[in-house]
Amino acid sequence: MPTDDASVYEFSDFRLEIRERRLLRQGRPISLTAKVFETLKILLERPGRLLTKDELMRQLWPDTVVEENNLSHNISVLRQVLGERDGRTPFIETVPRVGYRFLANVSQPRTGGDARIRPPAAPPAASVQTLRQDIRFCTASDGVRIAYSAVGSGPPLAKTANWLSHIEYEWESPVWRHWIHEMARHHLLVRWDERGCGLSDWNVEDLSFDAWVRDEEAVMDALGLERFALLGISQGGAVATAYAVRHPERVSHLVLCGAYTKGWRHRADAQDIEARTALLNLTRLGWGQNNPAFRQLFTTRFIPDAGSAEMKWFNDLQRVSTSSENAARLIDAFSRVDVRPLLASVRVPTIVFHAEHDGVVPFDEGRLLAAGIPGARFVPLPSRNHLVLETEPAWTIFLRELGAFLGWTEQV
Repeated sequence: MPTDDASVYEFSDFRLEIRERRLLRQGRPISLTAKVFETLKILLERPGRLLTKDELMRQLWPDTVVEENNLSHNISVLRQVLGERDGRTPFIETVPRVGYRFLANVSQPRTGGDARIRPPAAPPAASVQTLRQDIRFCTASDGVRIAYSAVGSGPPLAKTANWLSHIEYEWESPVWRHWIHEMARHHLLVRWDERGCGLSDWNVEDLSFDAWVRDEEAVMDALGLERFALLGISQGGAVATAYAVRHPERVSHLVLCGAYTKGWRHRADAQDIEARTALLNLTRLGWGQNNPAFRQLFTTRFIPDAGSAEMKWFNDLQRVSTSSENAARLIDAFSRVDVRPLLASVRVPTIVFHAEHDGVVPFDEGRLLAAGIPGARFVPLPSRNHLVLETEPAWTIFLRELGAFLGWTEQV
């Protein structure tokens, strides 16, 4: 990798001179604005690496809040300057809704030896874009049709459904894509849509905790999985815990992230319950309306440090994943969850992750969950996001600890 004080980068017939603040093509200077120059410099420092839009924007405008189209403009100018519209092989690859990657070989002629910086080799596993998601349906004990999917290969890992789900819409999601990709690299990843959500039946009478556990039983039986690891996120953690207690012979490992032992009706004070009840009633009125400000109330609690792409996607997820009536019913059902009596009965190896500044589920809930399960390991994550994002350090910690727990043999 080049050093931060590198003075010169060369690629194709271009030369970027950092100290002189100029770009040359075959010895002829090309005029660039300061921010466009910095954008190119950052790309050349990490050739072959995917740089997210948020990462680039934080480096280019560290003390200023700007719109994403400022970055898009810089990339567009660079493409024109580098001649990508003249039928040349592109220098800059766009990864839709994520970021950019510089494709050409880059060298530093001022260093000794072989100074060529080559893009890193492609990862051995396929990306989400090339993975095939197999979506099917099974029928729960009360006749509700549940949509489920399987992707990847290896020991099975089942991700219990959580708020809110749409297995097809999540496939290219900037919020869930990295979860799907990493899990499918090591496992046959099984996901399903909660009843009342996504591709599962929406018109259902029973939106209860027991129904969610029965749905999980239906999916596992439909796939014929005898033994598997189980991942539960948010309220999905309580469902996964109940399933592991009912079927310990089928669960090899239990992974809980951002989960809780009891819903907000059991843990909140009177004032908090009043506020949450008001939000529940507003959900019935405003969920399906074209009012992004309303949906943003939920998004900023779940992923406060997300970029604009993640925020927009999560806003849209709420609109496409379920109806306003089902959303309100689900919020009410989540508030009544209480698995505290089950914790001492968990008999499978368990690891509990929880963001230290989670704005949806208090950190203390994760601590109590781990303390109540015999032998459970607790891993705090340095994050404010209820759903850990790919660009934050907490994601690297999560993958490392999860890999060690599930026995991944390769380095994460």
